[in-house]
This record gives sequence, structure tokens and C-alpha cells, in this order.
Amino acid sequence: MYEFVALSLKCSKCGESLMDKDHLVDNEPSILLNVEKEGKNGSINLSSIYGSYNYTCDIDIPVGEMAQFSCTHCNEVLNSETECLTCGAGMVPFYLDMGGKVSICSRSGCKNHHVEFEDLSQALKKLYQEYGFRGRKYPKDERSEEDKNKVIEKVVDENQEIIESGTFLQSYCPHCRKSLHENDMLKLKIINGEEGFLLLSPYLNSFTSKSTIYLPEDKAVSDVKCYHCDTSLVEKEKNCGKCNSPIAKINVSASTKLIDFYMCTKKGCRWHGLSADDLYSIKLEESDEW
Repeated sequence: MYEFVALSLKCSKCGESLMDKDHLVDNEPSILLNVEKEGKNGSINLSSIYGSYNYTCDIDIPVGEMAQFSCTHCNEVLNSETECLTCGAGMVPFYLDMGGKVSICSRSGCKNHHVEFEDLSQALKKLYQEYGFRGRKYPKDERSEEDKNKVIEKVVDENQEIIESGTFLQSYCPHCRKSLHENDMLKLKIINGEEGFLLLSPYLNSFTSKSTIYLPEDKAVSDVKCYHCDTSLVEKEKNCGKCNSPIAKINVSASTKLIDFYMCTKKGCRWHGLSADDLYSIKLEESDEW
């Protein structure tokens, strides 16, 4: 499956869209469902990124426990009698907008899921058209031509190098200097009660991500490390310029040198920036710091 593909799902009973554009998980519209556990009813927003297990929920669902999911439109229970091949719990099926079906396990913490396409060739064609080669999702540039020209004039006037939105950032550990890329994704080791990996889009101002462990929305992770040398990347004396959470530092290559690149450790925060020294010669296009 393609990296960072956000699936658009519909109810397997009534066919209505389950997508919630107002509630983002992994910086993408989420999948909104009703959920019930031991008589407690609530709402759950699942990540639409294929392979991500992140969600937000207003009731507690302990790891290992099964829950009942239902559609927010028709209120029909979506749990099926099909058993999970990993843990034996019931699977929960949804329809794909592009044709086909995706099913997830109803047991909290189980990572079993699968996709079935009705027409594989048509589905792949649609994936390429919507997401580009290998799932690379570029930020949409919604500026007017006048605004674009203003940026160009400003860069020329100030003799600054500009790193444009959508630029592929070659990233390195500032300690061991090894590349932090794996399969065209920026890979970081994360500690948040358990160890796992965070996979980030390597394109500037594209904020899509997924993780191998559950990461609560709007919460900072305990630590971010290089997956080669296991050294922490968190800067102890610096904080996010937007939410004041701890930040992590990596190196990225500009046209002339390696520069320090900072990112917030709180999930969902899009702040990122450069060191004070680099601000004199380099500008990140459309970044939150400016």
C-alpha cells in the first residue's frame, strides 16, 4: 500500500460518508463512528491514514478489550461475524470511495486490517491520480500569482535562499550524521510509554504522518531519538514557538550547507523553524514561524 494514503470511507450499511473534515487525526480528516463499550456510549475518530492506529475517543477503551461500532447516520452496528485472523475478535467493514472494502479489528490494540479492491487496476489508477507516484502528497499552493511574485521579489531583495513548500528535505541525525530516510519517508524513533517509530512526510509543509504505536492527539511525546545511534533529538533549552512544547532538532540540507531544523514534539502541532543564525540566509516558505 502507498505511504500516507488517506482513505475515504463510507458506511457498509447505508453507504453514507463517514469522513469528519472538522476533526483531524494525523493531520487528515478522520473517520467518525459511534462506539459502545460495556454500556458506555461515545464517539471515536479513527485515523484515515492506511497503516496508522491513532484515534481520539471520548470514552475509555482499554487495550485488549472489544468495542461495538455503529454508523453516525443510520445507527446500524457495523461489527461483523467475520473473525480477526490475529485475535479472533469481530472485524468491522467499511466501503471505499474508490471501490472495494477495508476492514479493521474491533479489539483495541489489535493492528490487523486489510483492504479488498473490486477492481485493482482502477483503484491503482485512482491512487496515482490523487496521490502521485508512491503516495507522495504535495501541499496545494493556493497563493495568487501576485502573492507568489511578492515572495520572489522579497527573496531577491533580501538575498535569501528560499526552501519552497513541497521541497523534499534530505534529513540527517545531527549527532551521527546518518540519513533519517527510509523508503522515502523521514523515520524517527519515539518513546511514549513504549518504543516505536514515527514516519513523517519528508516534504516541507506536508504534515502527514503515521506511527507504529498509539500517539494521542495534542500531546507531546516523551522523547524523539535517532533510530541509528539512539541519541535524543529533543532540545532541552528550546520550546515550540506556537504551543511551548519541547522541540526536536534534525539537520536538513539546503543548497549550500546543512542547517538545523526544529519541529514540535506535540502531535498535531505544525510549528517548525530554523536557528537564529540560519534565518539571515534561509527562509522556509509558508511555515508557521513566519
